[in-house]
Amino acid sequence: MTSIQELAAAVPLVDHHCHGVLRDTPDRATFEILATESDWPEPPGMTIFDSPFGVLVRAECAPWLGLERHVTPDAYMDRRGEVGQAEVCARLLPATGIATLVIDTGFKGSTILTPDEMATASGASAFEIVRLEQVAESIAATTSASGFAADFGQELGARGASAVGFKSIIAYRFGLDFNPARPTPVEVERAAGEWLDAGARTGRVRMDHPVLLRHLLWAAVDHRKPIQFHVGYGDSDIVLHRCDPTQMTGFIKATVDTGIRIMLLHCYPFIREAGFLAQVYPHVFLDTGAAVNYTGSSSIELVRQSMEMAPFGKVLFSSDAFGLPELYFGGTFLWRRAVGRILGEWLDDDGLGRDDAERYLRMMAGDNARRVYGID
Repeated sequence: MTSIQELAAAVPLVDHHCHGVLRDTPDRATFEILATESDWPEPPGMTIFDSPFGVLVRAECAPWLGLERHVTPDAYMDRRGEVGQAEVCARLLPATGIATLVIDTGFKGSTILTPDEMATASGASAFEIVRLEQVAESIAATTSASGFAADFGQELGARGASAVGFKSIIAYRFGLDFNPARPTPVEVERAAGEWLDAGARTGRVRMDHPVLLRHLLWAAVDHRKPIQFHVGYGDSDIVLHRCDPTQMTGFIKATVDTGIRIMLLHCYPFIREAGFLAQVYPHVFLDTGAAVNYTGSSSIELVRQSMEMAPFGKVLFSSDAFGLPELYFGGTFLWRRAVGRILGEWLDDDGLGRDDAERYLRMMAGDNARRVYGID
């Protein structure tokens, strides 16, 4: 009989939160920035290849480029430059076993492959997630304080018509300790005027007004589609303690009966908190996302935490990969290995039946995402 570890290594995945890969071959400096959530390069004499993710790349991705395991950083980057980004994608993306990509297109869209191009490169089907803040920023040059709500609603409806869900980065732009109440029209108009005036003064369009961020959320709620929330670990924009998902309990309670699904992304180091919310509230789901890649061989403990309290019908897989195909490969490799080992331990202890182990594996790998997003 095939072991549960072997099944975990082969089961088709739905990556329910990811981004496109770079169109062009990155140089060493660009690669190293994309291989971390930091906005700054490593200090002199250091390299991201001496991190959990860098070690993973040199161990597991290197053979796919015709190299020995555990090669030096220089050897890996030299070979990567010889092969080129397109060929690295052609080797690594299909090897992930991802059958379906659910792609957030709202970040640096001009530099990365579109969902259709990602589908071609990976052999997977692809669906779009619309980032709320990017939609608002896209209308800044043509809207007004009095027209903002209507203009945003129209643009969101047009963008969301073919999308399977939305994403909010309110954790980055404010924090998850936001006022959960829906803003009034008067509040929205006043806030839009403040935001547009600030943008005109600074020449910078960045959706960060706390009232408007709440308005975007409630406008998305009205569409009755899943809403993804960045939670916890992320780049230098965040104030980590304000990204604890329990900070948004008021909003979670207020949306229980709206028909939406709240998708908590990444969650580290608040995975247990996210698991609690997923157990208690019927419309809350979670993944371990980007944190798996960046914790490398230690990531099994993160995946284990995601399976501690949440119902197995609420746990999903995502890679949060952006720019580098290595992030897709690493995220899938580590998650498959972790889930296989955890379920294998439970089977060995006779704490779980074989049929249930296979069923829970398929649920977390893809069935839950297909159900939540309504995709085949």
